[in-house]
Amino acid sequence: MTFLLGSGAGFSGDRTDAAIPVVKELIHRGQPAALIFETLGERTLAAAHRALRDDPTAGYEPLLEELLTPVLDDCLKHGIAILGNFGAANPDGACGVVAELAARSERGGARIGRVYGDDIRSRLGEVDLERWEAESRELPGEEVLISANVYLGAAPLVEALELGAEVVVSGRVADPALFLAPLVHHFGWAWNDWDRLAAGMMAGHLGECGAQVTGGYFADPGCKEVPGLAQVGYPIIEVEEDGSLVVTKPAGTGGTVTERTVKEQLLYEVHDPANYLTPDVVVDLSAVRVEQIGPDRVAVRGIRGKPAPQRLKTTVCYEGGWQGEAEISYAGPNALARAQLAAEVLRERLTFRAPPELRTRLDIVGHASVFDSDAGDLQRSVPAAASGDYRLRLAAEHVERRWVERATQELLALYCAGPAGGGGVRRQFQRRVCTASYLVQRSDVEAFAALFDTTQFDTTEFETSPVNKGRIAHAAR
Repeated sequence: MTFLLGSGAGFSGDRTDAAIPVVKELIHRGQPAALIFETLGERTLAAAHRALRDDPTAGYEPLLEELLTPVLDDCLKHGIAILGNFGAANPDGACGVVAELAARSERGGARIGRVYGDDIRSRLGEVDLERWEAESRELPGEEVLISANVYLGAAPLVEALELGAEVVVSGRVADPALFLAPLVHHFGWAWNDWDRLAAGMMAGHLGECGAQVTGGYFADPGCKEVPGLAQVGYPIIEVEEDGSLVVTKPAGTGGTVTERTVKEQLLYEVHDPANYLTPDVVVDLSAVRVEQIGPDRVAVRGIRGKPAPQRLKTTVCYEGGWQGEAEISYAGPNALARAQLAAEVLRERLTFRAPPELRTRLDIVGHASVFDSDAGDLQRSVPAAASGDYRLRLAAEHVERRWVERATQELLALYCAGPAGGGGVRRQFQRRVCTASYLVQRSDVEAFAALFDTTQFDTTEFETSPVNKGRIAHAAR
């Protein structure tokens, strides 16, 4: 029987109502199904670890209650498993939130699975790390270390489902593994059935970014038209036991599913189509066939698999000092020349008002800023008398916040000490996160699952917490 994989989110900050039509469609179909929330990127995981460090009750997906409240009860009643990496740096905290929301549902509770093993901060000195995308093999010191997480595969997620979990909470797992797990659990695929595992992993790859495969991040007016983006439907992937799959979306929703949308997502973040590395299988897309078989229905066939790699990606995040941004606008006649003069003044001021270690970048937004380099020539060949609306942007970084503040203050001073007509200054500062990627031996990773003990969760404390009271009230609206 066909198994349905529904996407409820593609990143942290995604639309919190996206899962509603997906769940309605899954219920209407009446077939075995799972709902997947992919909410974790490298930057969001680092931010979660910082949040946990500042507050032991934080560190999970901030929008968790808003994501789950509209659909949790229906999923529990209709046997639709929910899997999500919304545990981030604090899976126990996320389990507690799910337990509280489930306790207030018509079902009065849920079996919650919790995945362990991705966080290896305390073991970094013990494991065999191979440099991958890192400046050196030398690891950052404990004083600046924020996080170190392995990209786990689907096995511990499957273990949680086998334990009877109705909601599975994880931290860092490979995004498509969230989709592969319910397929392995439902169909009983073997862990060396490489072609089926590869098909399941690519089903996840197609669904992991939410609306990207149904027209989001695809639309280009006059070139690639996408109707109804305001109500875009998030994907549903139909998967058969033999690994064949169809990409579609809920009936009556906006967006579009075409060969082009599927091809774009199929190749998203794939460096080598013949050897796409994932924790569970190496995927070969070199013989894939993509075919439109109906309105908003695209079949994907010919996915092949190879044995899984022996090493797993591990991302280490660490403190990188401070960074800041400041902007000021120039508009009207001769605006570009005034913006260029402001940049020259600011650049000269920083040569004697800031230390040489301060790294800066200047862009004139509206004047090829997206395509410029850190050392770009802001003059270029645009006529100096060009009129329009331009925004001078300064980005600065330094290990000390005071020098970042000083640099942005110098842009602020352009109000009265720079060219005519500047205005609309905004400034912001934040701690900078650096990332480095390594490969760890699979044998060094201890990943497993367990059911969350809801009897140890104090719902009274949860409800009376000022933070959670506000979250519960907002999610209930």
